[in-house]
Amino acid sequence: MNNNNMIFPWDHNFETGLKVVDEQHHHLVDLINSLAARTLDGSGTLQNNEIFEQLTAYTHYHFSTEEDIWQRYLGDDALTTTHQQNHADFIRRLHELKVQIEDANQTVLAEETLSFLTHWLAFHILDSDRHLAKVVISIEQGMSLEEAKEKALEEMSGAMRVLITTFLKMYDSLSSRTIQLMLEINERQRAEARLRLNKNAFDSTLEGIFITDQHGVIIDANPSFCLDVKAEHEQLLGRNIRDIKPSMFDHQYAEDVWTSALQNGHWVGEIKPSPENSHDDPYWLALSSIRNDHGQISHFAGVISSVSRLIERHSYLEKAANHDLLTALPNRRILDDRLSLAIAHSKRTGLQLAVCYLDLDGFKSVNDQLGHAAGDEVLISIAKRMLNIVRGEDTLVRIGGDEFVLLLGDIHDVVNVHVLLKRIIHAVSEPVELKDGKSASVGISIGFTLFPQTSANEEELLRDADLAMYEAKRIGKGCYRQFHPKI
Repeated sequence: MNNNNMIFPWDHNFETGLKVVDEQHHHLVDLINSLAARTLDGSGTLQNNEIFEQLTAYTHYHFSTEEDIWQRYLGDDALTTTHQQNHADFIRRLHELKVQIEDANQTVLAEETLSFLTHWLAFHILDSDRHLAKVVISIEQGMSLEEAKEKALEEMSGAMRVLITTFLKMYDSLSSRTIQLMLEINERQRAEARLRLNKNAFDSTLEGIFITDQHGVIIDANPSFCLDVKAEHEQLLGRNIRDIKPSMFDHQYAEDVWTSALQNGHWVGEIKPSPENSHDDPYWLALSSIRNDHGQISHFAGVISSVSRLIERHSYLEKAANHDLLTALPNRRILDDRLSLAIAHSKRTGLQLAVCYLDLDGFKSVNDQLGHAAGDEVLISIAKRMLNIVRGEDTLVRIGGDEFVLLLGDIHDVVNVHVLLKRIIHAVSEPVELKDGKSASVGISIGFTLFPQTSANEEELLRDADLAMYEAKRIGKGCYRQFHPKI
């Protein structure tokens, strides 16, 4: 991690001389810096923060390690007892912060929490831990407990105390300034990201967008608007929107459009250009006025949508909702409606309805060996072949993957169903020539059932046809079977 992004840079002055303690202190500092990076850049909060949980757990572990060391060398000395109380106070404060997290302002709480952690840990390491570490090191060198304590007290007083106090003030100021700087930098980065996102949306939208000053002089326009008015971006800047889109100022619109934008803040509606502006197609306009901090109109923003493009889009969305995008066949949504109508027609005419369930044989091998693009080519080709065989009034539906449903109405004789299904099986079995010059071969298994001879409703008809299809698969594939109750 870059030192410029640390609220608590590690320094050799924090080393106590006890390796295990120093390593754990260093890890705690790393966790605090990671917590700062995650919370201050907006990518995470203290609530349910994994690093905060790690910090809490590791603090318990570290305190336990320290207390074992102090107890081993100092026993129940007052220094040990005071140190344990400091640990307990810190743990209590840490849990209090966790309780506050759910209801507090996350940015404010993050700043307070990080400031507390850095200040407390820096003071604790430099003062209390360093003091006890000096006692332990002296005991290890052969001094008695009292001699070691006296030596440590002497070393921790006087000039050392002034140095520690100065160092702590410096770190406290450094961490606070770093936190504020990180917040400012990250807020600036987020603002820049929002601007880039807005700019991308502005540039890539299909709608034409223009922005003018309070007098209608164009100060910006997106590529779609430039394309619509057949002018370069630089050619539009500084020109009045009245000259670029005169249809907005036709007598039947001028007062309503601009008066509404001025008085109500916006106007939305269709613009149908007059004969003198006939070079403009009808379009949908959303015009808004923008006010400055003093409440005065400073800009206008307009969004233009081609009516013909809106109609095309509506048609596309309607088709996408009801048709398979790969094969252009009707999808399951249409099947439910068509099957219901076919049953009603069969009841009304007294003629039979054949519901067929079709599943390709060997299609998985095509995907596995030649790739999904080849599989898509096969599906498109097979769908076209089957459409060329069935009648115009029949319905062929792709219900997913390599499964299809075929509805054959007005059946006078079941022999006609047999003939048509045989033709489908033969057509599907012919190799499919792929774009890359390779070929792929699949087969098809079909099951069908007749209404009203067997099932009584849509769900049962599809189920029975599906069962018959699996029977065709079971006996060898590449064939068809009719459903009978014994299947």
